[in-house]
Amino acid sequence: MRRSPLRWIIPLFLALQLGLLWIQGAQLHRQNQVLEALRDDIQALTDSLENSQGPAAYQNDAGAVPAGNGIPSAAPRKLAALGAPEEQDPASKELQASRDSAQKAVKDARETQSKLSFQENARKVEEARKVQAVTRSWQGWGLGALALVVLAFLTRAVLQRRR
Repeated sequence: MRRSPLRWIIPLFLALQLGLLWIQGAQLHRQNQVLEALRDDIQALTDSLENSQGPAAYQNDAGAVPAGNGIPSAAPRKLAALGAPEEQDPASKELQASRDSAQKAVKDARETQSKLSFQENARKVEEARKVQAVTRSWQGWGLGALALVVLAFLTRAVLQRRR
């Protein structure tokens, strides 16, 4: 008694499906890692923006913060006489300069990040398009080969029954 070749097709397809599921799981894992890295980057950027623009930016050390509102009062300024410009305390000038520098750095970082993300997204789209094109070409050949194998088995079965 001969064994049917169809007996091995089901385990073969199950093994193939298991392999494809493993590949899909690996891709999902990689995508998850990328998304987590992006989330961490966004969280770090948000924290740095909050730290540089919120009331906490005015708090250099705990002893200098008044208990009333948490923001130090403005440094005493000398009043201008007859339209002469006001003189500022050197510490407030330095604080303002560092604040401006931090805001400029954040603005530059945002611009650079947006440019990089556009370029990176364009690169990823192009790469995905290439992979998809290669996959489509091999899928066509693979499906054609599978159809030929199935046709060969059916032809063989028909010819054996006629004997």
